[in-house]
Amino acid sequence: MALFVIERNFAEQLELDPEGVAGTVDYNDDHELRWLFSFLSADRKKTYCLYEAPNPEALLQAAADLGLPADAIVEVSEVNPTMFTTRQSATGHLDG
Repeated sequence: MALFVIERNFAEQLELDPEGVAGTVDYNDDHELRWLFSFLSADRKKTYCLYEAPNPEALLQAAADLGLPADAIVEVSEVNPTMFTTRQSATGHLDG
């Protein structure tokens, strides 16, 4: 599955509750979507959510069905510091 970041702009501050989150997770499970994590802006009006999904259309449909904004959806690839600092030699030992 591909990775996507969804930018969501909320008109009012976002208030999360266990029932709403559980409903989203249940919907995702039924539609082959996986919510990995989100970042919430300091003013609680914007989120950036990382998802695994088959395509952006599935995420747009989920947003519409759940009544959530999906202002931008961008396909992304993971990059992290260990990809550049840790190397293994052909023998499997770490090179310095």
